[in-house]
Amino acid sequence: MSLTTAPVPVKAGGARWVVAVCLGAGFTTLLDQSVLNVVVPALRGSLDAGTASLQWILAGYSLTFGLALVPAGRLGDMYGRRLLFVGGLALFAVGAIAAATARHGWVVAAARLVQGFGAGVVNPQIIGLFQDLFRGRDRARALGAYAFVGGVAGMLGPLLGGLVLQVAGPGLGWRLVLLANLPFALVTIPLALRILPARRPEGRTTDLDPGGLLLLAGTTLAALLPLAGTAGGWWWLPVAVAGAGGFVAWERRWTARGRTAILLPSLTGNRGYVLGVLIAMCYFGATLALNLVLSLYLQDGLHYPPLAAAAIALPSAVGFTVASAFAAGLRRRGTTIALGVAVASIAAALAAVELLPEPQVVWALAASQLVTGAAGGFVNAPNQALTLHHAPPGANGLSAALLQLSQRLAASVSIAAVSGIFLAAPGHATALAHGATLCLGLATLALVFAALDTPFRAIE
Repeated sequence: MSLTTAPVPVKAGGARWVVAVCLGAGFTTLLDQSVLNVVVPALRGSLDAGTASLQWILAGYSLTFGLALVPAGRLGDMYGRRLLFVGGLALFAVGAIAAATARHGWVVAAARLVQGFGAGVVNPQIIGLFQDLFRGRDRARALGAYAFVGGVAGMLGPLLGGLVLQVAGPGLGWRLVLLANLPFALVTIPLALRILPARRPEGRTTDLDPGGLLLLAGTTLAALLPLAGTAGGWWWLPVAVAGAGGFVAWERRWTARGRTAILLPSLTGNRGYVLGVLIAMCYFGATLALNLVLSLYLQDGLHYPPLAAAAIALPSAVGFTVASAFAAGLRRRGTTIALGVAVASIAAALAAVELLPEPQVVWALAASQLVTGAAGGFVNAPNQALTLHHAPPGANGLSAALLQLSQRLAASVSIAAVSGIFLAAPGHATALAHGATLCLGLATLALVFAALDTPFRAIE
């Protein structure tokens, strides 16, 4: 088993162009994620989508995103990243077209699964390239730029979606919104073919671990099916538990045979990496679920038009974007403080929902969004840099994929759970309170994991 590697060959001065192309792809996929919450009520009304279809539309993207990450990250480590990057982005674009032209809710759900898979192929190549090209603070800056672009996409997406829905109407508007990322993909694909390094990195002699990939995919799917209203319900959970046990046993056997397992001992045995993954998992799930439940509350509960709902959610994206610009190089103690602020902010919003009348609740939620978004800007990129600092040579794509997989699993679970909670609750205020409580619990777990890691780690 060997994970030694030489740096990816890039022309002089080309690293900046590689970063620019990667940020373009990141913007494309993150814009799609941020814009969906705004169009959900219009889409549901236009296609008469039921609860199960809606949950699959919301959570399916993150599901297939997560399932694609690990094999795509491993293949990028083995054979180079350019073709995977371009192929994933092309698949993402095809899924966007299929979703926007669908006439049934299940078709939109299927198209979102395709989009998620494409995005899951692209994203480990982005972070893997940052890992390949940069070290130390330069890597932190590249990840910070990626987080900044994500903040910009998060800021523009809801506003763009709300504006299009207001101008074009709900019937046509949601279709146009789902096509909003297509121009960015069409521009980024030819640039990637021209700029990204094509050669296979020298010195990499790892293997794919097909048995581990299949067991991981099956376990993940079985764990998420109950939350998406699938036939069989909670009986899938014993299947997930059995699959997890089989996956761990397989990985131990694969490693004992001298092969390169997905669960690399150098990653899973590293305290800093594991805690960083747990932080990312809990906080990512909390923030995505919070944004969704707020959008549903404003549009379904208070009957706000999409543009007004987007404006109230805007402070979160603004705070995240501004904070991300100053977060590069932040150490674990700083991210722990930021998580503490986020937990306090979500708790304050939950108290406002319980204690204040509706007009004042909206202002309190907007203020909480600003604080929570800014705190997230000081958590996201620094946590990625601190966690991926422990990636062994030759496993940059895999380590990034496992990190993102944890986020996407949390996103799928929390989005499916919070949408189910909201649609089943007796009133919109109760639905918001229950959803926010779930998000508060996840953010608190992230804070606990960060506190456990604080004395032990910093970027060298």
